[in-house]
Amino acid sequence: MKFGITVSQIHEVDLVVRAEAQGYDFCWVWDSPMIRSNLWALLALVADRTRRIAVGSGVAVPALRLAPVTANAIATINALAPGRTFLGLGTGNTALRAMGQHPMRLADFETHLRVIRGLLAGERVRYERNGRAEEIAFQSLDLGPLNLDDPIPIHVGGFGPKAQALAGAYGEGLITGIPRGGAIPEALANVRRGAEGAGRSLEGFEVFALVNLVLLRPGETLRSPRVLEEVGSSVLVNIHFLYDRYRETGASPPPYAAAIWDEYLAFRERRDAERSFTEAHHSHYGHLDPEEARFVTPEILRAFCIAGGPDEIVEQLRGLEAQGLSGINFIAPAERQYALAEEFSREVIARMR
Repeated sequence: MKFGITVSQIHEVDLVVRAEAQGYDFCWVWDSPMIRSNLWALLALVADRTRRIAVGSGVAVPALRLAPVTANAIATINALAPGRTFLGLGTGNTALRAMGQHPMRLADFETHLRVIRGLLAGERVRYERNGRAEEIAFQSLDLGPLNLDDPIPIHVGGFGPKAQALAGAYGEGLITGIPRGGAIPEALANVRRGAEGAGRSLEGFEVFALVNLVLLRPGETLRSPRVLEEVGSSVLVNIHFLYDRYRETGASPPPYAAAIWDEYLAFRERRDAERSFTEAHHSHYGHLDPEEARFVTPEILRAFCIAGGPDEIVEQLRGLEAQGLSGINFIAPAERQYALAEEFSREVIARMR
């Protein structure tokens, strides 16, 4: 099992430096321009300040920039951190909804994946935009602006079967969620379907999950106030996703959200009449909206969290590892980033090494 840390703000570089010393394997920098620092500026600083830890986007949103620009950006990072750079890509739930936009369509996402993958492989690719098409490739590589010599693994974000199949067709890894992305064996079956369709081997393929982590202290339960404050905003990201899907498609919630659903719908209809729809996403991984706190029930926490004391968490992770999960990452609450990263390293990572 590999363990990751996530950062999103320019002052969090020191957190990654410490995490590297504490035994973390990789670092994600996430991409949400309306609520966090610029992905590529922060990732360049992280790459420059570290020496061992793998670094990359978790995840970059192709809809925010042209595909060749994304390929150039990660190849530039690869020049700063050769051989330990990866590129995570996703359709952009928080990033685009905070702009009032919908996540990227899978057909457009696949086009970006094709172009980016080809360019990072040093190939000429057909690139079409605004009705114009051209064969393009990186030029002047003899000057050393980019590093294409060290392979850059592509990790594709996917929660549904079609997106997970794209990971098999274009990626070296899948980034998913628990339980939003389904069980790990089901996700891997979708990945295999995509790989078979593209004629690709899955040798060395990895599966990563962004998880909500609750490291309980002696005597604590999922009803403890500290637990709610620490993980509530992260859990609500998933409830927001379910609500957005309901607004756009009428889809029913999964069983684990059924108990709160009717009350949550009534709450959002009232709340969204009083504010911009985009404001609901500004709390993601940052702060717990006091009016939404009542929806983070113990049942919801159990569904969306790896929770328990150190031995219980190790047992849960061993089970996920046996199902095919390669690594986990979590977003620590802002006020406890350093403490939680150190605590998790000492209490969990050390037990699994």
